[in-house]
Amino acid sequence: MLNYREIVDYIEEIPKFTSKNPLDHTKALLKCLGDPQNQMQVIHVAGTNGKGSVCAYLDSMLRAGGYKVGLFTSPHLVKINERFKINGEMISDERFVKVFEEVQKIIKKAQEDGLDHPSYFETLFLMGMVVFKEADVDYVVLETGLGGRLDATNTVDHPLACIITSISLDHVEYLGDTIGKIAGEKAGIIKPQVPVIYDGHQPEASEVIEKRANELGSPAFALTEDMYEMQKNTREGIDFSFHCKYYNTVQLSIPYIAPYQMMNASLAFFTMEQLRDVHKIPLEKLIEGLKNTHWEGRMETVLPDVIVDGAHNADGVARFVETACHFGKEHPITLLFSAVADKDYEKMIRTVSEKIRPRAVVATEVGGSRVVPATELAEFFKEDGCEQVIAEANVGEAFEKALSLKGDGMLFCVGSLYLVGEIKEYLQKNPEA
Repeated sequence: MLNYREIVDYIEEIPKFTSKNPLDHTKALLKCLGDPQNQMQVIHVAGTNGKGSVCAYLDSMLRAGGYKVGLFTSPHLVKINERFKINGEMISDERFVKVFEEVQKIIKKAQEDGLDHPSYFETLFLMGMVVFKEADVDYVVLETGLGGRLDATNTVDHPLACIITSISLDHVEYLGDTIGKIAGEKAGIIKPQVPVIYDGHQPEASEVIEKRANELGSPAFALTEDMYEMQKNTREGIDFSFHCKYYNTVQLSIPYIAPYQMMNASLAFFTMEQLRDVHKIPLEKLIEGLKNTHWEGRMETVLPDVIVDGAHNADGVARFVETACHFGKEHPITLLFSAVADKDYEKMIRTVSEKIRPRAVVATEVGGSRVVPATELAEFFKEDGCEQVIAEANVGEAFEKALSLKGDGMLFCVGSLYLVGEIKEYLQKNPEA
């Protein structure tokens, strides 16, 4: 019998001896587990950016309505248990061990019958479905992994709704090199006659999503820019109005400072409007749920005027810049930055340097085998015109240095979810920071 730490190590090693498997493979394993994925009310969410935030808003609104909710998301920031939350709390180590043992029995039997070992993400998805089934949750909010069409989560046959968030060029080596191709992969989660609610800002993506929805007879609802309007954006969050057919105009608030979170919250609220006859949650509870949403690592305020953001691709960085520029008009900006080797960090740094012109930059290192030296990142910032730039490889020391440079301004920590995770772990160990 393996203990918790040994099981986590085992799961982390999985990519070294397996690759992604076809959906039929995952379906066969799920069948051995009793097909738990088809015995729950599931809201399925795909997209390039924002899908985790949309999941968090949905989870919070459903819980505000009195329901027991399972939330499956990725990646985790500090601890792998974060991927399985029930009513906002990650599962215990003991529960993690028990569910792994159940799933591992099925995996071993399948291997004896000639099936390959499931991948890292497939294993966690199998565990998640067992966790939520045994917890007897009322709803599951389910975030896809990398894509959609071939994603292990796409084994859910009858979701309540499918949501597709904003789409941008990311993971092009797996999903395609155009917005249309990537949209096609994400639209692969759409099921016959199941409503699809999607970000309608991009014509190329919208065309693909609408075509697929029409083919399957699925009602399609596009979120457009004229449906929401910002009222106020402060360091405490955003107040905005949302316009829809059933509720007319509603005043909403979210505890996040990034304008793009207004769109993510609107997409989640729009979905709850379409499902109003299913969940029957009063409007005031939906409003309360949005206002009380907590989603780690995405424009999250971790200390006064200290924000961490997992933006790690061109679109995410562009949206981060939008927020930082808004606050940079009145508050000097200090930046703590890191990125991993398979991202276009030169372009990210150029965008940040040109648009924000931070007062000070601290570059640090994350990502294990994909690490980029802090000195290399710092050099790019200097080349792009930033004057006060410091390279510090240790994340904890880099964070403390950035805090000391913040002064009366704001500190943004950005460039990688690995960076966010390490900062949050550092703060857990050093609460006096």
